[in-house]
Amino acid sequence: MSNTTNEINKVTGTIIRVSWKLIVYAVVVLLMYEGVTRGYRFGHDIFYSSAAAAKPGVNMRVTIGEGEELSDIAAALERGGLIKNRYAFLIQSLFYEYGGSENPVEAGTYLLNNSMTSKEIILTLREGAEEEDTEE
Repeated sequence: MSNTTNEINKVTGTIIRVSWKLIVYAVVVLLMYEGVTRGYRFGHDIFYSSAAAAKPGVNMRVTIGEGEELSDIAAALERGGLIKNRYAFLIQSLFYEYGGSENPVEAGTYLLNNSMTSKEIILTLREGAEEEDTEE
């Protein structure tokens, strides 16, 4: 090989190495940005409970079966549009001491509204199931 070919190969190799490093750095920066924004949103959902819908919202009757796990209840509430994030709900339930040994999940039917915050939903679930109307 000639000197010119060796120089071209060195320059080309350097350009390719620098390009790969820039691509890797760009991907790392994008992943960090996505992680930070999702982490902030998750923390915001935990510490600032907002309603899934604006007032007046829609009333819904939620029935909790005997022995149902709190994670199943959170998933059902999320599917029903009552809460935005089931994982934030589970962490909030720890803060408000719901679902533990002192305040276990009680089976029954609850009247909830999708304009209630997750804190209000947890407090409603802690109070216990509503009484059935016998006059109907």
